[in-house]
Amino acid sequence: MKAAVITGVGAVEVTTVDDPTCGPREVVVDVAACGLCGTDLHILQGEFAPTLPVVPGHEFAGTVVEIGSQVTEVAVGDRVAVDPSLYCYECRMCRAGKNNLCERWAAIGVTTSGGAAEYAVAPVANCVKLPDHVRTEDAALIEPLSCAVRGYDVLRTQLASRVLIYGSGTMGLMMLQLGKLTGASSIEIVDLNPDRLETARQLGVTATAATPDELDRPGGWDVVIDATGNEKAIQDGLGRVAKGGTFLQFGVSDYSARVTIEPYKIYNQEITITGSMAVLRSFERAADLFATGVLDPDVFISDRVPLDNYAGALDQFKAGKGRKIQVLP
Repeated sequence: MKAAVITGVGAVEVTTVDDPTCGPREVVVDVAACGLCGTDLHILQGEFAPTLPVVPGHEFAGTVVEIGSQVTEVAVGDRVAVDPSLYCYECRMCRAGKNNLCERWAAIGVTTSGGAAEYAVAPVANCVKLPDHVRTEDAALIEPLSCAVRGYDVLRTQLASRVLIYGSGTMGLMMLQLGKLTGASSIEIVDLNPDRLETARQLGVTATAATPDELDRPGGWDVVIDATGNEKAIQDGLGRVAKGGTFLQFGVSDYSARVTIEPYKIYNQEITITGSMAVLRSFERAADLFATGVLDPDVFISDRVPLDNYAGALDQFKAGKGRKIQVLP
């Protein structure tokens, strides 16, 4: 089969690899669409994935074409979205119910072959069947949405919170949509990309700006979310949290990123600094939300390109052009 392969740091090619086979409790999925994510860029930099080469692609959906001998939950022909998370269920974190912090954490498309290929293998437990009205290609958005749902699980926001989001890419926009659902009184977004800010305005953001200095919030925000991973944005955001507020590190930063905190301010103003890592008991809820139309795929997906153009799609994503970019095997 044809697949994109990250062969080494900074190197990616589309080539032919062996067709996948599934174990007793696994299925083979004919991939309809696979979304690009910032994590893919980190893998290309040699981060996240412990070993290269690897077939990337952890945001994907498709049709089941083969099932293992012990699979009864889905059948050949079922359309599914795939949760890429792979846990050991044995370590201290897993036993504590914090599987996303598994000491042997792995993920389809990160540590094992993923959906940037014609076919991908997944445990049947990770497959969620799609309702008839959801297009298979669109359902690749469920995985990033499940990460956003996890982010709001961590935040546990109160009604009428004032929210500031750094970044209006796919994840920032998803946090905007969920913020509206969770009853924020205002949501403001900062970004240097005017096209992305226009999309945020289309989705009903309260206000947009290139910097929070342009926004009228002298006391800060109850919730500040970084969806960029950029250390300058993170550093700025830490100083924008209101008394008693929360800063959520949601964007994936480089391993080398560093910021400065003010311990006395954190203590004296009871500021919470927290993070949200991937997916935890949120994939099925995201699939349910997606089925209700919480996101408009035609707004979120800006580009659908053939798998042969995977390297070019990564370059486009890295340049910040478009919103969610999908490859279609």
